[in-house]
Amino acid sequence: MKQIVMLRGINLGPTRRVPMAELRGLLTGAGYENVRTYVQSGNVVLSSQADPAEIERECAGLISERFGFEVPVVVRTRDELAEVVARNPLGDVAEDRKRYQVSFLVQELEPETVERLHQLVVAPEALVVDGREVYAWHPEGVARSKLWNGLASKNLGVTSTARNWITVTTLLEMADE
Repeated sequence: MKQIVMLRGINLGPTRRVPMAELRGLLTGAGYENVRTYVQSGNVVLSSQADPAEIERECAGLISERFGFEVPVVVRTRDELAEVVARNPLGDVAEDRKRYQVSFLVQELEPETVERLHQLVVAPEALVVDGREVYAWHPEGVARSKLWNGLASKNLGVTSTARNWITVTTLLEMADE
């Protein structure tokens, strides 16, 4: 079964470096098959019959042991990612795929957190929380977006990582190859 592994907060600067070739080797050595990466921000497509939560725990442990720091990991099956793409609740307004983000969560947000996020939306931004995904449209970019700062913070109460729509759809294409 194809699984998509997404790491949070790596390779953004000089620290927390995880070379993709080393990551592929690490995961292959751990028994995962068909391990492929996409860009340097920690996107992996691999084959495994393991439960996504088990892959999250194992990958986080392997990375911590090998690289010496903790990395939050979120996993979706190929079918779960296909559902994320099919839902696409902001597809009719999100014109620039680089500014259309999906935050992937390990569990659903508390209602109070969802309310707080909705309060951060400043038009023309848009937000849809759907289960373990948060779709966010940032037409003016994320640099000054209070919504993006809220989504990117560690104050969501759950492990999360975000990808732009280009990355989301590319990962699905890779899983379908």
